[in-house]
Amino acid sequence: MHSTRHLPMRNKSIVFGVLLIALAFVGLRSAQSNEAPHPVEVRPSTVKPFALPKQLDFAGEALPLSVADVREKLDREILVNSYWQSNNLLMLKRSSKYFPIIEPILTKNGVPDDFKYLALIESGLQNVVSPAGAAGYWQIMKSTGRENGLEINTEVDERYHIEKSTQVACDYLNEAYGRFGNWTLAAASYNMGMAGTARRLEEQGVGSYYDLLLNSETARYVYRIAAVKHIHENLADFGYVYHQDQGYSFPEMDTIFVNVEVANWISWAKTQGITYKTLRTYNPWIQSQQLSNSTNKAYQIWVPSK
Repeated sequence: MHSTRHLPMRNKSIVFGVLLIALAFVGLRSAQSNEAPHPVEVRPSTVKPFALPKQLDFAGEALPLSVADVREKLDREILVNSYWQSNNLLMLKRSSKYFPIIEPILTKNGVPDDFKYLALIESGLQNVVSPAGAAGYWQIMKSTGRENGLEINTEVDERYHIEKSTQVACDYLNEAYGRFGNWTLAAASYNMGMAGTARRLEEQGVGSYYDLLLNSETARYVYRIAAVKHIHENLADFGYVYHQDQGYSFPEMDTIFVNVEVANWISWAKTQGITYKTLRTYNPWIQSQQLSNSTNKAYQIWVPSK
């Protein structure tokens, strides 16, 4: 048994003093905890449905929200995507890094700015590969990439080149817009192909995406883009606290042009004062440790500034 009554008087005083200090500390922490929390960063955790917007457009074209089925499908995508918080925050962070590259290319090609959200839902702005073989930020198939001038082989895959793949996406979308006459169908065709979209329109005798009976993926596709756009442009309404300076960014870069064979990229990287990992991180289109380059093509290499 241990009790303070068996302790010498001096030790009793020490224990009593320690208790007083501890109580004072607890009181101080309690007082601090009663201070008003940061007015923005602390929010109650609630789960609730969100009111649908009275109007919403994609690429300047209004969703027909007076139609019950359209409202229900949009509501589904808003709920599914708004409550996927970790994914949304990662997409927001990557957007800060890649949208400044994508947006000017869209503008240059006359493609509405909203199509940056298409890239966002396609890949999460990551260089991923789909089960069907679509790859890169814009999820381009090998055949489509080659048809549109991208180099794709064992050494180079320009589907992973953010600028070149964005240009190919713009070329496709402009062609689709010319064929279908509106950006909504152009977006849908990005998922199921122009031929497939045209066939469904003809079979069903309609002219609008919202009137088409489609496979489940394409049926959700435009709604998902519109929902992600709505969430990301109205973050506070969905309980998100995010500041632009929390996003990812590129370091300051130097551009080096290489128009000769590279026997070994690892050795080449060392001559630039960087690692092979750094080289591949900022130039993901490089797919091998060497570059044959028999045509003396000029490749643009991004290297962090020293």
